[in-house]
Amino acid sequence: MEAYYNCLRCKDRRVRILTRDGRQHEGVITDVDRYNVYLRTDNGSVHTSAFWGNSFAGNQILTLSLFTLLAIALI
Repeated sequence: MEAYYNCLRCKDRRVRILTRDGRQHEGVITDVDRYNVYLRTDNGSVHTSAFWGNSFAGNQILTLSLFTLLAIALI
């Protein structure tokens, strides 16, 4: 639950997310639910620790499982 509340506090802000498998993702948190955080990025097609991103207005929306998050930082 801590990851959920941390992501809620960072909604609509630019963040860097580190996942348990060592991957880093940068972007703006667009939404959070009890299981996932949705991150809008500027780069092209990116494979995440949970799912493939969906194209949205020229950017990618990455869906990351909250269970895979290790750290989140505002940038």
